[in-house]
Amino acid sequence: MRRETAYKLAGRKHESTLHHAGSGIAKVREIRFKDFPPGQAAQARRSLAALRGVQVEPGRDDSSLLVRYNVLDYTLELLESCLIDAGFHLDRTLLIRLHRALIYYVEDTQVHNLRSPERLIKQSHEVYIKAYAAHPHGDHDDTPPDLREYK
Repeated sequence: MRRETAYKLAGRKHESTLHHAGSGIAKVREIRFKDFPPGQAAQARRSLAALRGVQVEPGRDDSSLLVRYNVLDYTLELLESCLIDAGFHLDRTLLIRLHRALIYYVEDTQVHNLRSPERLIKQSHEVYIKAYAAHPHGDHDDTPPDLREYK
């Protein structure tokens, strides 16, 4: 049975409102740049500030930025890949790369879960009962009733 059919049989309605309250979709991330060439963070700040829905602040030092965004609109992976495509050089130390990989995975999973419809937890058995009753199954007997009683 397709997922859409199960939701329809259970009477579930899923609107396209993807902004769930309390789901942690507002993110604050740090983007670190290499020290060479100098002035990358300031230039990247101007570039990222041009994006609607992205707020950029100076980081702890001259080679970092704090970026605030909605995970349904942007992900850290998307923002950093755009910066790399624009010619910026991001910090590539082992710890930073591991941290990025974890954030990429977590944000990708969160976006996938937020965009998928709710699961049928309490009503799932009713869906399968309705589907089973709607289709012919092994309990159906084609013999006419008067012949069934014949002995």
